[in-house]
Amino acid sequence: MNQSFSGLSDTNEFIASLADAIAAVPEWENVFDLRRGFLVTRAPGRLDLMGGIADYSGSLVLQWPIQSAVHVAIQRHGGSSLHIASVPEGSTQAPRLFKIKLDDLLEPDYATLRARFNDQPESHWAAYVAGAYSVLTHERNVSFTEGASILIKSAVPEGKGVSSSAALEVASMQALAAAYELKVPAPEVALLCQKVENLVVGAPCGVMDQMTAACGEANRLLELLCQPAELQGTVLLPAELEIWGIDSGIRHSVGGADYRTVRTAAFMGYRIVAEVAGLSSKKTAAGHLLIDDPLWNGYLANLAPEDFEREYAPHVPERMSGRDFLDRYDGITDTVTSVDPAVTYPVLAATRHPIYEHARVKRFAAIVKNWKAGHEPRELGQLMYESHESYSTCGLASAGTDALVTLVKGMSDEDLYGAKITGGGSGGTVAVLGRRGASEAVSDIALRYREQTGFMAAIITGSSPGANAFGYLNLAGDGGI
Repeated sequence: MNQSFSGLSDTNEFIASLADAIAAVPEWENVFDLRRGFLVTRAPGRLDLMGGIADYSGSLVLQWPIQSAVHVAIQRHGGSSLHIASVPEGSTQAPRLFKIKLDDLLEPDYATLRARFNDQPESHWAAYVAGAYSVLTHERNVSFTEGASILIKSAVPEGKGVSSSAALEVASMQALAAAYELKVPAPEVALLCQKVENLVVGAPCGVMDQMTAACGEANRLLELLCQPAELQGTVLLPAELEIWGIDSGIRHSVGGADYRTVRTAAFMGYRIVAEVAGLSSKKTAAGHLLIDDPLWNGYLANLAPEDFEREYAPHVPERMSGRDFLDRYDGITDTVTSVDPAVTYPVLAATRHPIYEHARVKRFAAIVKNWKAGHEPRELGQLMYESHESYSTCGLASAGTDALVTLVKGMSDEDLYGAKITGGGSGGTVAVLGRRGASEAVSDIALRYREQTGFMAAIITGSSPGANAFGYLNLAGDGGI
């Protein structure tokens, strides 16, 4: 797809800034030649309105593509190396540079390549981009005979829980597909990007972030059933409502211990529930656990809350050490995490969360889809508060995000209806739902938060199209499109 999105001011600004960006990287004087043709792709970050950490357990999720995005410019060359430059938005930081031979990206297995990046922390950021070459080679049998120069500029804040990594992966994968003339449908772009993050980067994320960056539409909620990635379409946000994000100032990471611990605990809970239900299991040749599950198709989200409480909750321990679990059970069905004998896991809360979250998201989606003038939006807000409380029970709370949600609750009788932590929790951004045009109330929350913490919270506004809707821009050497 070759489209011109001249209406997106950030894209126009990115193109206009390319000459200065290259000038800021003296090493690139002969690497990226603006006199030759090149391609530009774009992918936005996202706000996780509902669904969050229940995605890996099969929940329905509702995701909002934000205005901030990652832009990638790519230019093929006849060499055998990959050159990557990430140019910061401001001028206070130096560009990040990375170079690697294509042959070195085609390791016989992902673990070897992952170790290569992990052994070089200063270059770990490049795994999100370079990993696309490895994944396309292993998963789609693509043969790369020419290298490329890739220039990246991201306006999606890192470590804020708004999927900066997924936006980078998707914009990069879309750029490779366009530059090397590969036909990759948008949902597959997202799934391949998830493999980049799981298998090359080594972060155990679900797929909702990549799906939103790839398949999202401006001003619409992406509705995704994560079993494993069934797009249900997009839902227009009612005209009376608006969505914002407020940054807590606390860094978030899906590679962090809290997220990984809760994810593993959910799969431990599923293993226990499956045994109580009498489901049979076996190990694959690769050592992964498989459960024959005709009841819930392998997903906790398909278990009704009332059935869980009546039949299974009494058998799920509140907390359980990894050692005790492994002594009794033969592993978990998750292929990207494993049980650590030395860790004590919050099994009951992590098991309960996706079961109830799936029910909350379904209710939220039904209300929005059947919206009528004068409809009561506070039920939506209450569902968000319940979701946030469930995060806290799992151990994914943070003082900053809790404070922001409490501040929004204090204004719930006015213009703001609900708030919850986004994405993987333990910091990052809070998603806020309110009356359209209530930006002043959101700014007031940020000011009150600064009074409490000393941190001036950034506010995330707006929406924009995903990478598939954007397509790519083919810029001629004279700067034309």
